Amino acid sequence: MKARERKRAKMAARYAEKRAALKAAGDYEGLQKLPKNASPVRMHNRCKLTGRPKGYMRHFGISRVTFREMANKGLIPGVKKASW
Repeated sequence: MKARERKRAKMAARYAEKRAALKAAGDYEGLQKLPKNASPVRMHNRCKLTGRPKGYMRHFGISRVTFREMANKGLIPGVKKASW
């Protein structure tokens, strides 16, 4: 899954200028002819360590499960255990 996300990111970057030009021109038929993965909307945030797509915390770049495990081990400074 991580490899698929990297592939989508590359393709979105490759077609970014072309997509912007087609949008500015209002050529929606041309946009439909581009590959589906060329759209940046199809990219999904994933945990940097586990690749988990759900419960992603943007500030840390990891999922909530990984965050909790790291906080319990004391690997994230300034985080205290509340009532979890």
